[in-house]
Amino acid sequence: MDFGIVLQTDPPASGVVRMMKAAEDQGFRYGWTFDSCVLWQEPFVIYDRILAETSSLVVGPMVTSPGTRDWSVMASTFATLNDMYGNRTVCGIGRGDSAHRVVGKPPSTLATVRDCMRTVKDLAEGREVTLNDTAVRLPWVRGGRLEMWMAGYGPKALKTVGEHADGFILQCADPAIAQWTIGAVRDAARAAGRDPGGITICVAAPAYVGEDLAHQREQLRWFGGMVGNHVADLVARYGASGPVPRELTDYIREREGYDYAHHGRAGNPSTAFVPDEIVDRFCLLGPAPAHIARLQELAELGVDQFALYLMHDEREETLSAYGSQVLPKLIA
Repeated sequence: MDFGIVLQTDPPASGVVRMMKAAEDQGFRYGWTFDSCVLWQEPFVIYDRILAETSSLVVGPMVTSPGTRDWSVMASTFATLNDMYGNRTVCGIGRGDSAHRVVGKPPSTLATVRDCMRTVKDLAEGREVTLNDTAVRLPWVRGGRLEMWMAGYGPKALKTVGEHADGFILQCADPAIAQWTIGAVRDAARAAGRDPGGITICVAAPAYVGEDLAHQREQLRWFGGMVGNHVADLVARYGASGPVPRELTDYIREREGYDYAHHGRAGNPSTAFVPDEIVDRFCLLGPAPAHIARLQELAELGVDQFALYLMHDEREETLSAYGSQVLPKLIA
């Protein structure tokens, strides 16, 4: 199993670079960031500095969206970074949550996500595409490579992943939800004539190593609220008794809205509806052996990478604990 960290690009950017360097030193292979450039600083500017100050770390957004960036600019940015640093980027992409809603946009359609993935990948790898009825190619790309990893929860999104994406990002560490979503992605891949084993599976969730479970739950309750934004969309589309597992949908019954000013942060006042059970299921808490046990369970389900959200009050301590106690047990 590979490991990554996920950070918000809060100023100063030097702090983000420092944490990414520390992660590489601890054995992590991926460095991800949020991509909501109104709420945080512009991540692609910071990627350049991270890549310059690390030797092999792969960086990318978790996740960007088709509606916030021109597709040709997105592709050129990835391709430029890859040309400078040797194909060390990956594009995590989804329909758009915070980056869209804070500027008054709805999430993109799945068809738009599909088309964006194909267009950006082709351009970044040097192939010609059609944009606005015009043939477009980046003529300077030589040997470029860019994988597109798509995030999603619902049946139609999972079908899109299986049919078109290079990787699947599940933002939730619940094994039951992982089993259902991974199965749906693989079934869609088979039906489309693709190799299910060729799709990288990444589970992303907050992790906090320590003994004080009550404190950890309060620090990580924000995650249930963030996931709840996507779940609310699923319930609106499919209904509370639809095809999405109740392990994912039941807990949002008491949800009453969401304030993006506190998005992804400990103490988010919009997440009081999230019960302890959801925090325990969606996140990794407790001492290191508890993390190892959950990760081994996820690995058995086919998870290739675990990406830690580090938004709590002991980020460095948890990063160090993973490097010294967890990664040695899981890295092949």
